[in-house]
Amino acid sequence: MVRGQTPEEFQKATANLAYAFGRRHARVYSERPDDPPIRSGYWALVLGAVDRLRFRDRPSVVYLVVVRTDALRTLVDPFDVPSVPDFTALPLARREDLRHWCLHLLATHVLIGGATRSGKGSVLWSLVRVLAGGISSGLVRLWVIDPKGGMEFAMGRPLFARFACKSFEAMADLLDEAVTVMRERQTRLAGAVRVHTPTLADPLVVVVIDEMAALTAYLQDVDLRKRIAGSLGLLLSQGAGVGVLVVAALQDPRKEVLPFRDLFPTRIALGLTEAAQVDLVLGDGARNRGALADQMPRWAKGVGYVILDGTPEPARVRFSYISDDHIRELAAEYPAPADAADILAQVGRETATEPTRPPLPRQRRGPLLPDSLLNILDRDTDGGEPR
Repeated sequence: MVRGQTPEEFQKATANLAYAFGRRHARVYSERPDDPPIRSGYWALVLGAVDRLRFRDRPSVVYLVVVRTDALRTLVDPFDVPSVPDFTALPLARREDLRHWCLHLLATHVLIGGATRSGKGSVLWSLVRVLAGGISSGLVRLWVIDPKGGMEFAMGRPLFARFACKSFEAMADLLDEAVTVMRERQTRLAGAVRVHTPTLADPLVVVVIDEMAALTAYLQDVDLRKRIAGSLGLLLSQGAGVGVLVVAALQDPRKEVLPFRDLFPTRIALGLTEAAQVDLVLGDGARNRGALADQMPRWAKGVGYVILDGTPEPARVRFSYISDDHIRELAAEYPAPADAADILAQVGRETATEPTRPPLPRQRRGPLLPDSLLNILDRDTDGGEPR
């Protein structure tokens, strides 16, 4: 770049740059988009020194990638189900460079924003699939809320420890019970660890909510809506560290629809209807850095943008396609244990009691009144001379 230019100026001109090279799409990166190779063999030291020079930080350089063939146009097959899921790297999607995009689920909450028919189900079911091994072993408990009457998740009911799809009262009760589990773990783990580690005795609880706006904005019962909002606010602000996580999907990311949008550290933007919604989902400036989620082609169901660790530019990915047959196979092969819904039995049995502490010695003090007024009050009360 010449002096005075910034990568944002190139991001805004990506369409011009692409057509200048005879292509339809181009990507601009402020850092080298590929990682340095892992060297081995006789020349490893020499090649490693060359890589340190080639992959050094160069603030005055931008990298232009001209897209000749869209690698995300074809469907992504479902990923294999690991027997023990790695909560720090769950493979959910394929990137444009054909590598896997992995979700860091541990100690975070996930928000999925996308218009109707944009593929939010692909994201949710891809997550359920890679967690299936932990579900059947008891390492993960899925508590699912489907305000659409079960149209999205009822097919996978055996996978879920808790499921609410018809009664909004039952959905509010489920969230209240999640808060109860969170409070119990806070009491038990305080002073021992800062981040919960899932175990069979203390599993990871993932609260999955489809169409979250139905609970936070469109519900007509005001008292019930406030109750749900209060429970969600507590879970989002305090639940990540103790292993009670929230994964939510919605169509409208505006503040009045989702007042606690900023409490989701991890966000995924699928196809959206307005340019302003991109920044509402991924953060300010995301669209100027290349997240054109409002310009998704009609075929791009399950295609979205995510933020990669260590890179300011959003990455374009496509989530795996999970068919109805795949869901039925998951439900038959990886059902939740019979006692999966009994996690609330831990509450009260494992809660640490507050230690008994002797009261601090305090000097007895009377009311903060002037002495002259106290003398008058004493004389009126005793009927005699002041003491």
